[in-house]
Amino acid sequence: MSLDLGETLESPSSPATDSVATPPPPTSATPTAIPRIALVGTPNCGKTALFNALTGARQKVANYAGVTVERKEGPVVAADGWRGRVVDLPGTYSLRARSPDEAVTRDVVLGRFAGEAEPDVIICVADATNLRLVLRLALELKSVGRPMVLALNMFDIAERQGWRIDVERLSRELGVPVVTTVATRKRGMETLLDAVRGLAVRPIEAHAWREPTSTELRVAHREAERIRKACVTQPTQPDTLTGRLDSVLLHPIAGSAILLTVLFLMFQAVFTWAQPVMDLIKAGFDHLATLVAQVMPEGVLRSLITDGVISGVGSVLVFLPQILILFLFIILLEDFGYMARAAFLMDKVMGGAGLHGRAFIPLLSSFACAIPGIMGARVIDSKRDRLTTILVAPLMTCSARIPVYTLIISAFIPNKTVWGFVNLQGLVMFGLYGAGIVSALLVGFIIRKLFWRGASEPFIMELPAYKLPDAKNVIMGVLTRAKIFLRRAGTVILSMMILIWFLSSVPGKPAGAVGPAIDYSFAGMIGHFIEPVLRPIGFNWQIAVALIPGMAAREVSVAALGTVYAVAGGAEAVGPLGNALHNQWSMPTALAFLAWFIFAPQCASTFGVVKRETNSWAWPTAMFAYMMALAYLAAFAAFHIAKASGL
Repeated sequence: MSLDLGETLESPSSPATDSVATPPPPTSATPTAIPRIALVGTPNCGKTALFNALTGARQKVANYAGVTVERKEGPVVAADGWRGRVVDLPGTYSLRARSPDEAVTRDVVLGRFAGEAEPDVIICVADATNLRLVLRLALELKSVGRPMVLALNMFDIAERQGWRIDVERLSRELGVPVVTTVATRKRGMETLLDAVRGLAVRPIEAHAWREPTSTELRVAHREAERIRKACVTQPTQPDTLTGRLDSVLLHPIAGSAILLTVLFLMFQAVFTWAQPVMDLIKAGFDHLATLVAQVMPEGVLRSLITDGVISGVGSVLVFLPQILILFLFIILLEDFGYMARAAFLMDKVMGGAGLHGRAFIPLLSSFACAIPGIMGARVIDSKRDRLTTILVAPLMTCSARIPVYTLIISAFIPNKTVWGFVNLQGLVMFGLYGAGIVSALLVGFIIRKLFWRGASEPFIMELPAYKLPDAKNVIMGVLTRAKIFLRRAGTVILSMMILIWFLSSVPGKPAGAVGPAIDYSFAGMIGHFIEPVLRPIGFNWQIAVALIPGMAAREVSVAALGTVYAVAGGAEAVGPLGNALHNQWSMPTALAFLAWFIFAPQCASTFGVVKRETNSWAWPTAMFAYMMALAYLAAFAAFHIAKASGL
């Protein structure tokens, strides 16, 4: 492992280090269809960077049919016009498939996945600085009988560290072409494609792979070790920089303090860095609403556009900068190599709460969205540990809660500095995130103690190499998340806001009636009907109306509040939603609303994923029940404690 700080100092015109050993001879044969190329490799081998280098921005992200495993595919075009299609398969250490992700990789490679075409060529991607585990995987893939090429990725880092790899001998030992690549700089791509092109026209042999016995596994491991020792020479000088970094970052006390500092800075950044851009977006939507109100005659259409679309969708889109900053931090930490070390550092804490050490990364991913966090639990081999992680993942504060938290904090918490350097609003945001973390650990502890007693499996994780994140990969990752959020705003949120506007405007105010027209609408009727159940926790009927569509997605609650209060107040209420809430809500109600959203199970997509991951409705039902109970109790306590304190 090495921190690749020297990489950014290289000139783009420096000579490439890519090479190829014993490639198959080119052939004039032409395949009948565009060949499918499957990327297979262990986690943290640079496989995604290689996929991005081959496909660029043309990739398509979806899910495999019938499962929630992410599927990435994209076209690749060689310099001479040759074309292929590349599929990036989930990381795996073996075709034995001990997790759902690994099962998808195995089934696609073996041609067992229904509706998925068989790959014509396999590219086994290896981290050139650590070939110990990937060689055993390469031997397994070779036994499948499909044409394969081994790509030694991050080869520049291996050379800089002092590793010496006999590429020619490695190719002879494995019996496959071996190509060196540097995916972050697109080095070796054409050489790799030349090797793939030569293999794409070869016939596929009969599937020879089967589940190996324990004896065969030991034999394969010894063979992989023999090949590694014969072809790889370790650096003569140890990598002291990595050792010095790990001695600090993995220290029980110093490492924990650094981790807490990183998380604290991340949440401060989410609240402070994004504010100028948020103000611009908010001003833009306010100006647009005012302009529409001026140029359009008063009526149903103007109300739909200003109160339904602009006030509703605009109140959610304003939080896009905060969500992107959160994703930026997560992607940077993952690419730098720190995420795995944070998981290793948190192993004892997670184990004390009844969670497996590997649960840290899925739970940290849940800060962005609980859905990939739940899907990420597939890396945990034990079914009980995986279920526990799935059940507590939605308690982590996802990005969909950011609009809710920011709205209430901005409206009720003063924007001032405490202790001389800490923003009070950011501190409250950090406290809300902390409450989610603590609650997840407590629930995990209770689940293990009450239902699944017994010792947890030992935590074994291979730490990836330190390396500077590639700017292009980071930007592509952030932009992909932005597209997903905007697509959600343009579909789910927009449709919900039109529905809320309709329910808030129809049937209209009767002649001679007093009070706002929304009191006589369908939404008002529904809200007043539910209000008695929510009154003990300080919620009014407007909140009741917002919580119902919020079941589709948490951020819809903010958009619903924007629509409800805009309709209730008329054209003069098109201004900031926070001002309306500050004038009509008490501080105890605001605190209860925040407490509710720490636990509230308001995301239908999450329950759908839990059902698919567990193949049962029992677990999402249990999750909904316990989260709803916690939300009500937390809101009740927050409301009455704040009220008794005179807030």
